[in-house]
Amino acid sequence: MNFVIISIIIISIVGTLSHFLYDISNHNIIIGLFAAVNESTWEHIKIALTPTLLWSLIDGYLFGMNPNYFLAKFVSLFIIILLMPLIFYGYQFIYKKQSIFINILSFYIVIICSQLSFYYLLKMNSINFIYSYISCIGIFIIFGGYMIHTLLPAKNFIFKDPITNKYGFKGHSK
Repeated sequence: MNFVIISIIIISIVGTLSHFLYDISNHNIIIGLFAAVNESTWEHIKIALTPTLLWSLIDGYLFGMNPNYFLAKFVSLFIIILLMPLIFYGYQFIYKKQSIFINILSFYIVIICSQLSFYYLLKMNSINFIYSYISCIGIFIIFGGYMIHTLLPAKNFIFKDPITNKYGFKGHSK
């Protein structure tokens, strides 16, 4: 459980910093692939996915031989993609307005849920190899979709910057 607490803290810090990294890097496109380039929901999903994917270098080294590793990693990434917009749009639907406090809090809640699911799935009884195989494919699909949606964002509300009403790198307010 100590590992989970450490992972939550590090992923949260790196994710928070990556919210500002694109501006700090003087709008470096390579940095923009992994850091938020605007205020869209997608970019907030991205700042949780990036450090979680990077953390895979550590948790993969430590737990990669666990038969549940790929399922646990896939589910933890999928939770970020699913839970971030659900919380964001859910509370807006209920309260009819945005709150910077709830936005920030939701980021940390998503990270906590993601890492706890990773931990609990690792601790489960061993799953069938086919689920690991499918999960591994799912991880590659998530990473591929991550890159595609960063470079070529879809023209829908999740990718639209609410400040500039633009998408992706063009959505950055200067």
